[in-house]
Amino acid sequence: MWNGRVWLSLLLAIAASGAMSEPGWAARHHRPAAHRHVQAPASHPQTPALNETVLKAEVLLARAGFSPGAIDARDGDNFANALHAFQQANGLPVGGLDEQTVASLAQRSTEPVVAEYTIQPDDVAGPFAPVIPQDFEKMAQFPRLAYRSPRQLLAEKFHMSEGLLAALNPGRNFIEAGTAITVANLPPLTQGQASATNAGQGSGSSREPAKGATAPAAARIVVDKPHRAVLAYGADNRLIAFYPASIGSAEKPAPSGRFTVRSVAYDPTYTYNPAYGFKEQKTERKVTVRPGPNNPVGLVWIGLSAKGYGIHGTPDPDKVGKTQSHGCVRLTNWDALALAKLVKKGTLVDFVG
Repeated sequence: MWNGRVWLSLLLAIAASGAMSEPGWAARHHRPAAHRHVQAPASHPQTPALNETVLKAEVLLARAGFSPGAIDARDGDNFANALHAFQQANGLPVGGLDEQTVASLAQRSTEPVVAEYTIQPDDVAGPFAPVIPQDFEKMAQFPRLAYRSPRQLLAEKFHMSEGLLAALNPGRNFIEAGTAITVANLPPLTQGQASATNAGQGSGSSREPAKGATAPAAARIVVDKPHRAVLAYGADNRLIAFYPASIGSAEKPAPSGRFTVRSVAYDPTYTYNPAYGFKEQKTERKVTVRPGPNNPVGLVWIGLSAKGYGIHGTPDPDKVGKTQSHGCVRLTNWDALALAKLVKKGTLVDFVG
């Protein structure tokens, strides 16, 4: 049972960052975390401080299928957009995190929002790729685009930013199996998910479906270009999932109009065509980058009927919704995997805005 110690540590971290605190929630994964004082690193002046209320809401939104992207305990645009989408879908006033919204989120899940996790041997076994070049020609020489470090692996495993993982676990050794760490209480992303073959099945949310539950399938996907979001609708036109996204670029703008899903590829390779003309790439020949979480398209590629376009994962989850994509639609790896389970060949995809 939860005895409050993990959340006490979180409160201390948030207090150190200057954020307000309120009576906390707690953890599930293994056992109650040991009491430890957490000192968050100093925030950049333009970066929102760690906020307990936001962390709680981010986890609950993710469980409900309204992803804030990387869980970071910060009141940024991705959090606000996920919150507003949840409010609109549930007939709530669209705006800040008010009491009515908090109550609605709380009704959907009573599980604690942070947990203690014990680092496993597989988490630190590697191999890792500490330095990954940006040049695709050099990148193509790697046998696999693996995680840079156990810390990156662990942050992605629990849908978190590396910054939040570090802030919640000061002084912890992320490279040592057996170390107990505090994480967001969400189903862990595993490498096995990247080789899944059950496209078309899933809930779109960052929580494990109940036993025997029939998960909704998406009848239509909307890529909202001006609002940098991907939305999944059921056959009844109900919004069943929301994801922040990076969409298109000046060199390769995202298309407009209606398309369909052509294929879903897990743990894909990435082939760069110099005809794309990406400014930072100098190669004059096609190059193929091998699979891995740090592959340019991440852990899954959802191919579309628009030639050369797809919805995919990313090696940089913290940048999703904040920077441009190389023409396609970029989600966090865990969101792309969740979306892949909602779609199948023929699912409609509308690019709007």
